[in-house]
Amino acid sequence: MTLINVKVAKVTREADGIKSFTLAKPGLFKLPAYEPGAHIDVHCGEGIIRQYSLCGDPADRRKFMIAVKQGDPSRGGSDLMHLAVKEGDRLEIGSPRNNFPLDEDAPHTVLLAAGIGITPIIAMADRLHALGKSFALHYFSRATGHTAFRARLADGAYAEHVHFYEGLERAQTGNRLREILATPVAGGQVYMCGPGPFMDAAEALALENWPADAVNLERFAANPALAGAPTHAFEVELARTGVSLQVGADETILDVLDANGIDAAFSCEQGVCGTCVTDVIAGTLDHRDSFLSDKQRAAGKQMCLCVSRANGDKLVLDL
Repeated sequence: MTLINVKVAKVTREADGIKSFTLAKPGLFKLPAYEPGAHIDVHCGEGIIRQYSLCGDPADRRKFMIAVKQGDPSRGGSDLMHLAVKEGDRLEIGSPRNNFPLDEDAPHTVLLAAGIGITPIIAMADRLHALGKSFALHYFSRATGHTAFRARLADGAYAEHVHFYEGLERAQTGNRLREILATPVAGGQVYMCGPGPFMDAAEALALENWPADAVNLERFAANPALAGAPTHAFEVELARTGVSLQVGADETILDVLDANGIDAAFSCEQGVCGTCVTDVIAGTLDHRDSFLSDKQRAAGKQMCLCVSRANGDKLVLDL
């Protein structure tokens, strides 16, 4: 994958524990085009790669903007971004990829965000406003001080479309989501992004009233309920070479490939980014990712090597 060298042009505190980073190329160089919902791989340092949604203006090809919440605990990436990266530094990034595309033709769009989940959602709101489309943005946060981009949303051109819910208890959040999602719009779409508990509640409530193909979500990590399910050992055959490998109950396919010197693309190692998605030739799958759609999982033709496994004794992969 070709990497792009960028300069950290600006670092801004957007909320408690959240900073935005403006990444730029000098002169007349244009960064790759992208659409709302896209993210980039950021090489944070110390061999750590993380995915961050683009939340700036897609029309401005001179710079990208991302926002990063410092994790508690951090897996390394957010600490590096918050504590080590400063204005003037150089970073390497990948080209934008979009696993969370916006349907710009929907007659009405409901946007739901919680916490740092605002990053892809604010880009969608910007685009829908630019197109003159009907939409509503509902933003949940722990408190006013944790609401990223609050001034941009509250004082911006589409402020009347934005609704803030700050400091609600879990039951109150559920009640509010139920009200928001109670009445589906024919042909409308719902987009949601946020922490796991918020996403679980919002997805379940949306599916009570909206068609499944109208409910779109992006998670920060694989579903913990799936990730914590029991595991067993199985065999993986690599169809292109005929090599067979044993995957232990406490190993991932990606671990085994790496240990045997076999290259396979990967990035997040959490079943979120889709970098390691691989075609499956034979075998039944135990999907544990948050990247593939329900339709793709049911088809059984692809899997995320970093978290998903075999349901039986053997898989044959197109590797």
